[in-house]
Amino acid sequence: MDKFGLIGYPLGHSFSKHFFSEKFAREGIDACYENYELEDINQLGTLLETEPELRGLNVTIPHKQNIIPLLDSLSERAQKIGAVNVVRVSRTKEGKAVLKGFNSDIIGFEESIKPLLSPNHHKALILGTGGASHAIRVALTELGIGWTLVSRRRGTETIAYEDVTPEFMNECEIIVNCTPVGMYPHIDEAPPIPYEALTPRHLLYDLIYNPDTTLFLKRGAEHGAVVKNGLEMLHLQAEASWEIWNRKK
Repeated sequence: MDKFGLIGYPLGHSFSKHFFSEKFAREGIDACYENYELEDINQLGTLLETEPELRGLNVTIPHKQNIIPLLDSLSERAQKIGAVNVVRVSRTKEGKAVLKGFNSDIIGFEESIKPLLSPNHHKALILGTGGASHAIRVALTELGIGWTLVSRRRGTETIAYEDVTPEFMNECEIIVNCTPVGMYPHIDEAPPIPYEALTPRHLLYDLIYNPDTTLFLKRGAEHGAVVKNGLEMLHLQAEASWEIWNRKK
């Protein structure tokens, strides 16, 4: 039986395991999907040795970037993004694992945000600088949308939250939350931006999907902004993972 799985630490509740287990049962696919908690990415070699039937992995926090040196190759998009959330595993005749890294976050984000875009959406604020944020930057660039990174600390490539003034918000009509702020169980938290500056021209996209409507999105909706959570993106990137694992070499 083919095996697939998710690596990260800690994992807790896994959308991926639930999604693929349901998919395999529904479509009569003879495969299984497991969670593999790896505190240290260097444990990957042992996992591949003990699980010779592994054909593919999803990768989550904190390994989206630190897995890259362990891979044999990268897709062009993953190389451009600098983060990997899908690994295709093939084997040589001798049984050695050969790993190629991909990024399906960008696919899920692009396909889910496209229907919401309007001609006035030409500049975005990206909240957070982690692995998922890397995919969002490349996706927005490919869509012809400029962006500014917001972090807790001001840096050479980022502005700080205190720099996000109402005037700045007026210029950036897309705001993408790539941080865990507002995720369950911390549902009473939201990124510190001037929500009073939001208008119906704004689009707020939150990569979080639990809860369905974060405080970030609630505050956006209160001002008439278009809002969307990360659930559809998650489904789309999961289906893209399956396509990558089964793609002919």
